Amino acid sequence: MSTARQRIVIAGHALRVAACGPRSQPTVVLVHGIGMSHRYFAPLRDALCRSVRVITVDLPGFGGLPTPREDLDVAAMGHILAQTLGVLDLTRVVLVGHSMGVQWALEAALAAPDRVDGLVLIGPVVDEAHRSLPSQAVALAVDTLREAPMANALVFSDYLRCGPRWYLKQARHMTSYETEAAIARAAQPILLMRGGRDPVAGEQWVRHLRSAATGAEIVEVPRQPHNVQYTAARKVSEEITRFARGIGSRASSEMSERGRTTSTQ
Repeated sequence: MSTARQRIVIAGHALRVAACGPRSQPTVVLVHGIGMSHRYFAPLRDALCRSVRVITVDLPGFGGLPTPREDLDVAAMGHILAQTLGVLDLTRVVLVGHSMGVQWALEAALAAPDRVDGLVLIGPVVDEAHRSLPSQAVALAVDTLREAPMANALVFSDYLRCGPRWYLKQARHMTSYETEAAIARAAQPILLMRGGRDPVAGEQWVRHLRSAATGAEIVEVPRQPHNVQYTAARKVSEEITRFARGIGSRASSEMSERGRTTSTQ
């Protein structure tokens, strides 16, 4: 399995992508959260790569990439992600977003609905109980006490690579973005996931998002924190694979049905 990283430029902004795993439909694309990079997806990526094609994306300004000169709000970053799917010639994708990556994934799905078959939204922000920067800071501080030491080390080192200016610019966009409104507009099937001890994405908030969606299910992983994709990678991988294969099976059935209908005309 190759995980060689490639740097590409979309709309004048540098991104980093890497792929591994067997060819599959749909392809799973992992979208990191604010301040982060592909690195904290490593355990999940490795688990998923055993059965599906996986692509990781580092978005502009993150993971040591150059900070954009222009401010990019959630919609702008989502459009860059959608354009990336086009450049990579991906037509059947399950976008997996974590934390603020949920918001970027939603915007990409809205911008390129013909390329995105489904959405997995892990630890979605911003919880109604934490819709301010100070409140978010408190929730993240509480979560730090529940994370694995290696997860905290990755988070803090990636935050340093991102830098405070870009982080705070994106944090302001994150707290003002109406995730529930975007979910209501998304036509794709949605899997909502959270750790059972996640103080950032609370249980009631995730249930609220499910009620706003056209079609969504919730999976909660007991005793896990906000970075559940790191601390419980195997369980999260199993749920994503199940969800992706279900989408693939439905798509195959629809194609077969269309073929039978055409042959009888």
